Amino acid sequence: MSKLCFNIAMSLDGYVAGPDQSEENPIGVGGMRLHEWLFPLAVFRRIHGEDDEGGEVNASSGVVEGWFENVGAVIMGRNMYGPVRGPWGDDPWRGWWGEDPPFHAPVFVLTHHPREPLEMEGGTTFHFVTDGVEVALERARAAAGDRDVSLAGGASIARQYLAAGLVDEMELSVVPVLLGGGERLLDGIGAELKLEQLRAVEAPGVTHLKYRVAR
Repeated sequence: MSKLCFNIAMSLDGYVAGPDQSEENPIGVGGMRLHEWLFPLAVFRRIHGEDDEGGEVNASSGVVEGWFENVGAVIMGRNMYGPVRGPWGDDPWRGWWGEDPPFHAPVFVLTHHPREPLEMEGGTTFHFVTDGVEVALERARAAAGDRDVSLAGGASIARQYLAAGLVDEMELSVVPVLLGGGERLLDGIGAELKLEQLRAVEAPGVTHLKYRVAR
């Protein structure tokens, strides 16, 4: 069976997003500081369709490349998909990423409000799932075949999958900043979560900690 994996950047005080998330601040106030190590990387620029000439290559490069290897489907929460709330309306939000999102695979968006699938350029189709985290995972695994499912976030959806015991591997990219508020990844998970460390990679501005979730 394919693995359910996720990666997320986290501040030293445990936040994966700053306070007051909005269209102007999609990761909350100050949240972009969690990704300052990522944006200059050549691999990040290439994945997002930018010219990677002059992009940086360092110890984070191989880690980031690994996030996109063997991924056959993606799951995300509605907050990750966009800042809109309630019914989708007549001119619904089409995502943060333009007409050619970087996923290039089926993406299953958890929401309380039904919506027809949205086919984008580059092989990405957004499917909107109203039946909960387990159904979304079943559909994602069926779409992924023998490849893995990537859990793109945000924190609330990641917590739900962790609490349900459905995550196989996770990677925390710990950034030496303090946000002082916002959204924590592990609030309410409890001491029953058991992790086996697989690796630790030190890189400029970040340390990547990869874990297997013990059953």
